[in-house]
Amino acid sequence: MKKLLNKIFLIFGFLFFISCISKKDIVYLQFDAVDKENVNNDYQLRFKPDDLLQITVSADDLISVQPFNLPVVAYSALTNTIIGQPQLQSYLIDKDGYIDFPVLGKLKLGGLTRIESIDLLKNKLAPDHLKNPIVNINIVNFKITVQGDVELPGSFQIPNERISIFDAIGLSGGLRISGRRDNVLVIREENGNKNQYRINITSNSMLTSPVYYLQQNDVVYVEPNKAKMQDAAYTRSTGLFISLSSVLISLLTIITR
Repeated sequence: MKKLLNKIFLIFGFLFFISCISKKDIVYLQFDAVDKENVNNDYQLRFKPDDLLQITVSADDLISVQPFNLPVVAYSALTNTIIGQPQLQSYLIDKDGYIDFPVLGKLKLGGLTRIESIDLLKNKLAPDHLKNPIVNINIVNFKITVQGDVELPGSFQIPNERISIFDAIGLSGGLRISGRRDNVLVIREENGNKNQYRINITSNSMLTSPVYYLQQNDVVYVEPNKAKMQDAAYTRSTGLFISLSSVLISLLTIITR
């Protein structure tokens, strides 16, 4: 009987040992030297199809800019009056990269950065339409999605154009202890294709990754480690396993008496 118990304790001790997670599995940016010259600190987002842009135009003559700042208003059908506060018109980039802008017509902003797009609009507006135009462009629907083994999976609206993979992890509440750090998946749509990137956030080499800075509509997926997947597979049969183990131990006890 004593030998049987020793074997049982030995098995449970072994299972506990192999389930332990070492430091190298959970700490970010632990190893690999990185050439700082290859780290891109000047990332600029480029507009894509389905981006919704809010464009504001100003100039010396405030009356002349009104056709370029069309308001969106809601009317009451009963009183034929405006309801609520008027909002500026937004412009959706179509599948070919174009928006339809007042007076100027079709403009291709897809593939351009915000600065390049502003310069394009300024060149179109001056000097024929406006003197000393000032243009501001913002993405209204910039979002990223974080799924998998994180604390708060979901989609997050981003108020600016610069978000790193660590920012996204922070928004999701951080990776769970069981989330794999060495194989994080980023799905990005580029030129009509869904491209997949794998990064290891325990390595400093990720600082030079093309997905270190995320783009609009990127999806980040953190897969669970092997122990978590095995646990999920065994959870449904845990009760049966415990019952069978109890019966087996009882039988062995009776036989060895």
